[in-house]
Amino acid sequence: MKAKQSDSGRSGPGRSDQGRAPRGELSVPGTLAPGLPPAGSFAELELPGELMGVLAGLGIREPFPIQAATLPSALAGRDVLGRARTGSGKTLAFGLSLLARTAGRRAEPKRPLALVLVPTRELAQQVSEALAPYAEALGLRSVTLVGGLAIGRQVAALRAGAEVVVATPGRLADLVARRDCHLDRVRIAVLDEADQMCDMGFLPQVSETLDRTPAGGQRMLFSATLDRNVDQLVRQYLSEPVFAAVDRAKGSVATMEHHVLNVHPADKYVTATEIAARDGRVLMFLDTKHGVDQFTRHLRSSGIQAGALHSGKSQPQRTHTLAQFKDGEITVLVATNVVARGINVERLDLVVNVDPPSDPKDYLHRGGRTARAGESGSVVTLVTPGQRRDVNRMMSDAGIRPTVAQVRSGEERLTSITGAKRPPVQDGAKTGNAAFRGLGTRAGRPPKESRKAAEARTMAEARKAARARRAH
Repeated sequence: MKAKQSDSGRSGPGRSDQGRAPRGELSVPGTLAPGLPPAGSFAELELPGELMGVLAGLGIREPFPIQAATLPSALAGRDVLGRARTGSGKTLAFGLSLLARTAGRRAEPKRPLALVLVPTRELAQQVSEALAPYAEALGLRSVTLVGGLAIGRQVAALRAGAEVVVATPGRLADLVARRDCHLDRVRIAVLDEADQMCDMGFLPQVSETLDRTPAGGQRMLFSATLDRNVDQLVRQYLSEPVFAAVDRAKGSVATMEHHVLNVHPADKYVTATEIAARDGRVLMFLDTKHGVDQFTRHLRSSGIQAGALHSGKSQPQRTHTLAQFKDGEITVLVATNVVARGINVERLDLVVNVDPPSDPKDYLHRGGRTARAGESGSVVTLVTPGQRRDVNRMMSDAGIRPTVAQVRSGEERLTSITGAKRPPVQDGAKTGNAAFRGLGTRAGRPPKESRKAAEARTMAEARKAARARRAH
């Protein structure tokens, strides 16, 4: 059986729009240039024998579409602008060329030769892990620079000399300010998921970082979506880049199903609990750290192996929880948008938006955690009546036409769509929405329907008591 690329997925032959800008997203007239013809195989690329050996050992025999479209030009030293959906092989698309062009060189202490800048710690670690066997085969040293971990070890690795640095903008900026890292020898700079770095407010740090690298160096920018802030980076830092697009970001993945499940507010979390109790792994997104923690505690009390992941957790905690999920020790990962990009979990066939995202890009990236490596997957979004208009607009902006159904907990229709079943532990009041007061609205109040029902019950009880008093 052919092994999967560590971060990539095969979604069929794909479609390459090499040399043309993404319609409606990016406008860089006069700056794009035609690239070299796409590669039909890795053998055509004349990669170093060491890299070919690793590819063969991992059972990777032919490039994925984004790799075929960009590697010839990237290996020739051209600037590259690549767009492909998450999970389509972007890491090796830039990684193989970066490593091949750095091979045989040695970095001075604190002065790396190649840089990969990513928005999140999880993505940084994933990129580092994906490139590690290839870098090791070439004798290249690499270091991952992220916050949340001891800075001393990262400084020591830089002082010992590292040819390749994979970093988040904040930690790299700290190390540069401390003069523990200098970027004046960086010949190749890559921005991965550049749009998210801009969305997270890192644009000034990204620009400052690129300003510190030599102007004549190679720049590559890869992302699942490209928008105005990325346009600014392309205009300012890429020189006549070759553009390649595979699997348009606003289209749904062919092997992915999208479902909107309309639920009653008082039944929302019971429904989510039954989905979490399904066989197989599931990734569930909520808006807030408090919501993630509260829902995770409830799932555990219901006999479901669940873990929580959000920015309030320490990096060792986040790494451990993610490893448990990948290894199958926990079957449900409850998270905020911190993992909407940057994790690759094989055989993850269901993503559930317990809280619908408001941004279409967030929806696409949350959903991109499933249907990877050409496998099938589903994205389910739970929607209450008051959210329907916003969700419909968001889906339209994302280019998604979901299947819509009205469901209730315990119903066969819910099971047929999601595999939902009753949780192992039924704990009285905790099986209803009473366990989730504070998650119904941003103000921390239960949903309006539940409050009205409670007021009606109070009035009914008062009338009953009055009748009883009159009877006596």
